[in-house]
Amino acid sequence: QVQLVESGGGLVQAGSSLRLSCAASGRTFSSFMGWFRQAPGKEREFVARIYWNTGSTIYANSAKGRFTISRDNAKNTVYLQMNSLKPEDTAVYYCAADRTAQFTGAYWGQGTQVTVSS
Repeated sequence: QVQLVESGGGLVQAGSSLRLSCAASGRTFSSFMGWFRQAPGKEREFVARIYWNTGSTIYANSAKGRFTISRDNAKNTVYLQMNSLKPEDTAVYYCAADRTAQFTGAYWGQGTQVTVSS
């Protein structure tokens, strides 16, 4: 079992920044860590992922140039730095961990709310 705990969400104005954290514990041998988000009335969508071993990253088009995913091996923690936030970034953000990049069998955190006001 892997436990994931997100933190760092909040209410901010457009143009602001937030950093989300995801602390992993338990049997943490997942190769991929990712961030997803779900806005009201919409399906959950991919935001970014990182390959734990090499640190290589992939971003959704909506996140490119504004968001940065990173990891701290010593703390078993993954971060999502979000800059230049827009109202359309408002969503519940979820952390996920899986052995594959498809996250089909992923462990999920409980989510953290990000609200961006215009």
